[in-house]
Amino acid sequence: MNLVETIFKNADRRAVALVCEDEEISYGQLIARAETAARAIAKVAPTAQRVGLDCPNGVAHVVLALAIVRAGKCLVPLAGELAPRERERVVLETGLGAIVDATGAVRAVPPPADGFLFNETTLAALNPAFIRFSSGTTGTSKGVVLSHESLLARVTAANRGLRISPADRVVWILPMAHHFAVSIMLYLLHGAATVIVNPHLAEDILSAACRHHCTVLYGAPFHHALLAAENSGRAWTDLRLAISTAAALPSATATAFDARYGLPLTQGLGIIEVGLPLLNLQSARAKPASVGRPLPDFQVETRGEIGELFLRGPGMFDAYLHPWRPRAEVLTADGWFRTGDLARIDAEGDIFLLGRSHSVINVGGLKCFPEEIEAVLNACPGVAAARVFGKENARFGAVPVAEIEPRNPAQPPKAFALAAACREALARYKVPVDFRFVERIPRTASGKIQR
Repeated sequence: MNLVETIFKNADRRAVALVCEDEEISYGQLIARAETAARAIAKVAPTAQRVGLDCPNGVAHVVLALAIVRAGKCLVPLAGELAPRERERVVLETGLGAIVDATGAVRAVPPPADGFLFNETTLAALNPAFIRFSSGTTGTSKGVVLSHESLLARVTAANRGLRISPADRVVWILPMAHHFAVSIMLYLLHGAATVIVNPHLAEDILSAACRHHCTVLYGAPFHHALLAAENSGRAWTDLRLAISTAAALPSATATAFDARYGLPLTQGLGIIEVGLPLLNLQSARAKPASVGRPLPDFQVETRGEIGELFLRGPGMFDAYLHPWRPRAEVLTADGWFRTGDLARIDAEGDIFLLGRSHSVINVGGLKCFPEEIEAVLNACPGVAAARVFGKENARFGAVPVAEIEPRNPAQPPKAFALAAACREALARYKVPVDFRFVERIPRTASGKIQR
């Protein structure tokens, strides 16, 4: 099967598919553009199995991404923020045969002298549609292979929670290079319109949303904080669902957004290997810090009161590209995926992520989570972002240390005030022993703190 063919076959060609800067593009127009581009790609790069897309957010990205997959190629997005060495690595490890740029021009890529790092026949047998590299929060990212069948299964499962329909218009503010295959393909498959907003200033997002009667917002906490602070007083009357993803949702942001728009933020857990297994649909207002409960097709399990989160359900990734590891070798014998996240499940079944299993700081036998300390620091005046990590200590084994990115570098917050806030909210052993002020906390392209 080819997922893009399925989208085209089921589409109402008269309906609006994309809106960008007040230009409305119907499904019929989108299909025609993508079919034309697909023929050009097939002509210039007939033998290429994998094709890179080097294109910023916009209509062209949607058209060309669909065209690559429609042409029977495997789509590999080349994110604009990649450093030259990172980009080189993606090109090499995926064995790209061609790259398409924002104008639609196709450039063939010569094969590497030493050959590919995987078996072509084995990869082709998966019917791959998409390869995306994981966020790399803890080091080197991994190439994740998704087949047409897996993509269809995961967007179908995700929509049992999102309930996207032809009546919806979805505000698009996330980087397409990181979220296209699962999100935009889901919207197109279910007949919705995607409203592309550039730039990402709160007043621009709200103006576009009101003008085009947008019903769904899918963004990161950064975007929600900007929208919560928008002070024009304009109502967003059509908004029915506001999803927060990509990074932990601060409770203060959730409260401010709810107060501003009268709708709670619904936090979800999106994982490139799994899809969208968790969504806080039942307790968004009462428990904004929760990632909710599993969607109908998924199961969750933790090992212990606080334990690593395991997930099981449809649409799991098909393989890691390099080193090659098919899904069966990564999952447990009974099909569970180890997320690496530590979590607790409360009495009502709502799930709270506490941190990454590898990032836990053991202070004299007592465990603390960097994310818990960061949440306190991020709520302090003058703090733009915080990152907490463990520092070796001869007496305690490790102690927490905090890096602080000030909102105003010329007037950083006082370390004693930050320590006082931590002492008020946290057990003594969780209070950082040192506060280091930095120009910028490093983050991945999707907004997650690099650890």
